[in-house]
Amino acid sequence: MPSHSVIHDSGIEALMMVLMEKLARQELELPPLPQIANQVLALSADPKAEASKLATLIEQDPVLTAKIFQTSNSVVQGSTREIVSLKQAIAWLGLNTVAGAAFVLSVQEGVFKVQGYECEVRALWRHMLTTAFYGKSIAGLIGCSPDAAFLSGLLHAIGKPLVVHMVNQNQQHSTSLLPWTGVMALIEDSYVEVGRQLAEAWGFPDSVKEAISLHQDHAYHLATSLTKSAAITCLANHFASHCIDPEALSEETLRAQSVVHALKIEEDVMDALLQNYSIVQAQVEGMLT
Repeated sequence: MPSHSVIHDSGIEALMMVLMEKLARQELELPPLPQIANQVLALSADPKAEASKLATLIEQDPVLTAKIFQTSNSVVQGSTREIVSLKQAIAWLGLNTVAGAAFVLSVQEGVFKVQGYECEVRALWRHMLTTAFYGKSIAGLIGCSPDAAFLSGLLHAIGKPLVVHMVNQNQQHSTSLLPWTGVMALIEDSYVEVGRQLAEAWGFPDSVKEAISLHQDHAYHLATSLTKSAAITCLANHFASHCIDPEALSEETLRAQSVVHALKIEEDVMDALLQNYSIVQAQVEGMLT
């Protein structure tokens, strides 16, 4: 694949027009969801799902099984307990956390494995995973479902890597890559709608669909789900931004976000969440391929 080079703004505008037209017509060429990822997602959305079913499903793929063990032990790093079975991983971490890990590992190596933007896409996944783990922590502290919050945080920006995938599809015969600044412009203008359409096509749970559509500051108040997934994801997204790059979002600005007050998060809870970053960071790195 050719290395990055600067492309004239007309290249960005042309791709933007193509993408926006396809979005408006709902004619995106959405990649098929890998079979295991599809089954894992269905299990995570089933309130009656059993750990044994998830374990049996993951065990069908030996490579994925090995990665889940690696990921699970990274997540519980520092504990005296070593995870030696999938059922133990599910019992220790929760069904949705393990299902989420399996989903991410599956799609990272499949439809969202792009050439030319590997580091940038890895950073996108890091932010989504950090949002997921913070969402899980926030939900647990305010009496909401940690599992629902984890899945919503994990998938809230799924449109971002999909936009990168689409950019690659549109420039696969080009002699040069669109610069990342141009790709980011496309992402920021379209990822919510791209994610919304993907969520419909892939059959995401309703609470996740709501988080995808309404996780931004101007929209979370429109959500109606009792899981509060949109508001929790909004705040978790801000925590991820602060912890990954404190200069981009200061602690003072984080604490002043309107969603903090909307969720009635007390100062001591904010303190606890901020002190939790090293644990979240270790968990995230364990899930990145």
